[in-house]
Amino acid sequence: MAVVFCVVWIFPVYWMVNTAFKPRAEAMTATPRFWPHSPTLRNFDVAINQSGFLTNLRNSLIVVGCAVVLAVVLGMFAAAALTRFRFRGRRAIMVGVLIVQMLPVTALLIPTFLVFNEINLVGTHIGLVLAYVATVLPFSIWVMRGFFVTIPVEIEEAARLDGASTWQTLTRVLFPLVMPGVIASSIFAFITAWNDYLIAYTFMKDQADYTLPVWLASFETPTGTDFSSQMAGSLIFSLPVVVFFLLIQRKLVSGMSAGAVKG
Repeated sequence: MAVVFCVVWIFPVYWMVNTAFKPRAEAMTATPRFWPHSPTLRNFDVAINQSGFLTNLRNSLIVVGCAVVLAVVLGMFAAAALTRFRFRGRRAIMVGVLIVQMLPVTALLIPTFLVFNEINLVGTHIGLVLAYVATVLPFSIWVMRGFFVTIPVEIEEAARLDGASTWQTLTRVLFPLVMPGVIASSIFAFITAWNDYLIAYTFMKDQADYTLPVWLASFETPTGTDFSSQMAGSLIFSLPVVVFFLLIQRKLVSGMSAGAVKG
């Protein structure tokens, strides 16, 4: 059964790679071909030279990078406050975060757009970053809160006995122990922001301000969609996610091991 599910999930990726190397005429045939008979790299050349590719790539890297950093940092401090400090309204805040997490992005899109339009953030990359942070922050808080809850209070007490301040306890003791949660949250934030089309298309006004998901919708010709070049662009578009995961995968494993030993 597991093999069947793996095949079902992997097949679309295989078909994307398969189509990316097919000439356009071969990709448009009514009879499906499970491997390219005349493989070509021309589709990648067309995709890279497509109007706006480099500009939209730069926009995606800047916007997504800022959104991931902000969401992870804010999520860490919010999770620490909700688990390590006692204050009035703490449970109400946690319930509110959970409710926001349960709402679909489309339900929040129009209210967010109206608010951002009133403060002149529509059409700006700052507004897009804040929209992505608002989308992924509830998940980040809940994930890192779960890691904070598992840390024994005795570790904090020992740090305070050694003369550590509250800030030092957070940054030198607690934050390293929740590093697996930080990495998991960063992966979710990166994938969510990198793959977003709806928010970027709705908030951005000029083509020069679009991100790569919107760029992928531009492979239109007078005779229809150039699916071969679009799949080549999709393959290029997916590479940063794979690279990002491979770069932090080792840190995720080592962080989980360190947390298990220190906890």
